[in-house]
Amino acid sequence: MNPPRPKPKLDADNRAFWTGGAEGKLNMLKCSDCGQFTHPPRMICRHCQSEAMAAVAVAGTGVIDTYTINSQAWQPGLEVPFVIARVKLDDVPDVILTTNIVNCAVEEVGFDDKVRVVFDEQDGIWFPLFEKVR
Repeated sequence: MNPPRPKPKLDADNRAFWTGGAEGKLNMLKCSDCGQFTHPPRMICRHCQSEAMAAVAVAGTGVIDTYTINSQAWQPGLEVPFVIARVKLDDVPDVILTTNIVNCAVEEVGFDDKVRVVFDEQDGIWFPLFEKVR
């Protein structure tokens, strides 16, 4: 079993993102004024500076933009190797999540692979991870 992930401090800005997985939802903040998404979560739109931000569930699908395979056990109990990837979300323009690719061998991961979100719950935080779409 992997050691605990670093736990983010929940606040009004990020709570929907880190807890949406309890309902199977990848929540992102979207501006009601300009229609753009803001990530990392904050309650002021990074595009138009509006405060009309609301969490919306997105599809949670995307493609691997780039990735690396980590082989260093830099923390006791860390299972290696594992994939760290950037995922471009299909329906969230200009948002790329840095995450892990799970549920497959590291050799099976490639550029432009289609992926979907899965969640790893630890102490009430639902970490969005991704698995390949088969």
